[in-house]
Amino acid sequence: MAEGKPLEEFGEEIAQCVRCGACQAHCPVYLETGREGSVARGKIVLAAAVLAGEAELDERLREEIGLCLLCGSCVVKCPNKVPIDAIVAALRRRIADTHGLTSLAKGVAALTGSKPLLGTLVKGADLLAPLLFRKIPATSGLRLRFGPAALKDRSLPPLPDRDLFARVPEFLQGDPSQPTVGIFAGCALTYLYPQVGEILARLPHRLGCSVHLPRSQGCCGMPALSSGNGPLVASLAKANIGAFAGRDLDCILTACASCRGMLTGYAAETGQAPAAELVDIHVFLQRQGLVEQLAALPKWPHRFRVAYHDPCHLRTAGITREPRALLGALPQADFVEMEDAGLCCGLGGTFTAAHPDLSRAIGDRKLAGLRASGATVVASGCPGCILQLQDIVDRAGLAIKAVHTLELIQQALTESPA
Repeated sequence: MAEGKPLEEFGEEIAQCVRCGACQAHCPVYLETGREGSVARGKIVLAAAVLAGEAELDERLREEIGLCLLCGSCVVKCPNKVPIDAIVAALRRRIADTHGLTSLAKGVAALTGSKPLLGTLVKGADLLAPLLFRKIPATSGLRLRFGPAALKDRSLPPLPDRDLFARVPEFLQGDPSQPTVGIFAGCALTYLYPQVGEILARLPHRLGCSVHLPRSQGCCGMPALSSGNGPLVASLAKANIGAFAGRDLDCILTACASCRGMLTGYAAETGQAPAAELVDIHVFLQRQGLVEQLAALPKWPHRFRVAYHDPCHLRTAGITREPRALLGALPQADFVEMEDAGLCCGLGGTFTAAHPDLSRAIGDRKLAGLRASGATVVASGCPGCILQLQDIVDRAGLAIKAVHTLELIQQALTESPA
């Protein structure tokens, strides 16, 4: 399996950039740094110079190429649809091939490339929490903060005692007349938020679907892609594609925007793709008529206000209406549209570890909209965004809880009005 399209094959796409600057208003990094090298057209100039042999992969160039969240906002707004995220990924592979992986990238590779190690680390972190983490007020809904300097004072949810695979069997038999679906969970929903991963698997079964949760699936590869580790991306893609092969699926469901974006890009990055259609859970639930089912439930007498944050990899894929339709139908909550709902939260996978201060500055741009919304809950469709959003509001002292939309849907279907 290929390890990603090399930079040399992007010559035509690079030439399509006309330096119009449309990307400037939509790049979360550029809005903070104001540096030309931070924005898409600046990186295109650097890529062209590298291809022409006019620029070396020196420290300054590596720094600029590292300042990208791979959110895809620039691609959506580019009049010529130059795939700058793919070009940046190719540049990072070139840098890794030339200079080797960074310490952070090596750590990412060790974890995401080994399911047993990742699972052991999560369990071990819980046991060692009193030594590794600092406690925070219980009112925040979180109880730990990261200790390492690169992630100093970052919020972390309570670590679960059982991962997703310990909670849900590999197969749930449903009604033969209903779709048969696969579940791609990803690292966060398997180990950090398994309660959300469980809803992802059991809610389609509740609707009559047969559900496959393959044990051989692993990390989607987004952290490896971000760090330029082409061989690991190819290895993870091969394993994940194989995990779902031969299962006669109608579709593969995801509840992580980044995972969906990565799996959708397997064909371009590796030359192969999953055998079934990749469908975001919000889209699937709307197709299954859940919006109407939720709307038919009795309204709770005491409701709370909920806002929605658009994860970049759903927003850039055009998946914006479906989450809002589901939230608007909830019987226990009043949905309010938040100003700048589509602003990037700044997490960007490994970006937040490599550039913690910049990540937080980007995330803090969400605060004005969150405050003005009056919401006590902010929902999203990406566990990484949820982690970042909770950190944002905790540091600002706001009494807002960040949750996955699936948690609110589950609450509506299983809890009685208070």
